[in-house]
Amino acid sequence: MKTIAWDVDDTLNGLMRLWLEKSFLPRNKRCSVVYAGLTANPPHKILGLSLAAYQRAYDAFRLSGCYDALLPRKEVAAWFRRHGAKYRHIAVTAVPLPAAHKSAGWVYRHFGCWIRTFHVVPTPRAGQVLPRYDATKADFIRSIGGCDIFIDDNPENIRQVKATGAGCLLVPAPWNEARGDIAALLRSIK
Repeated sequence: MKTIAWDVDDTLNGLMRLWLEKSFLPRNKRCSVVYAGLTANPPHKILGLSLAAYQRAYDAFRLSGCYDALLPRKEVAAWFRRHGAKYRHIAVTAVPLPAAHKSAGWVYRHFGCWIRTFHVVPTPRAGQVLPRYDATKADFIRSIGGCDIFIDDNPENIRQVKATGAGCLLVPAPWNEARGDIAALLRSIK
């Protein structure tokens, strides 16, 4: 059975769009940036924020009830219902460690029938000192002996994991060069 490793935020769900539209923009009425204008991730410079201010705002949203209420992407949920049992699935996320429990709970609540393994490569935060087991998602993929398919919205993660020998799929997002939609990407999984 082939193994698919899934990124969580902005792959299984649309966290960045939700945060921008439901949290950041309502609090920053002078900002005219739309989701399609987020051509970098993290988008702090585009939004006129320092990296630390962006991380504080994004982390607060992750830890709020808004993240708990976040729905999976419809196309991804439909793909899992139709094809999920044909593969083994793992979640590999780069969430800050204080929010990992929210992400894990979300994954198991929505995809727990199929995704049975959850791994965090913690995104560092100022002043936080953690043991470092895996510096990147590719390090983790290597540590488990690889995967067959890796799906993520971050081009650098894709580049690094591709070097492990995995087939990689880049989820279309304004901050990457992938075109099309996620439904087409999911149809390409063989």
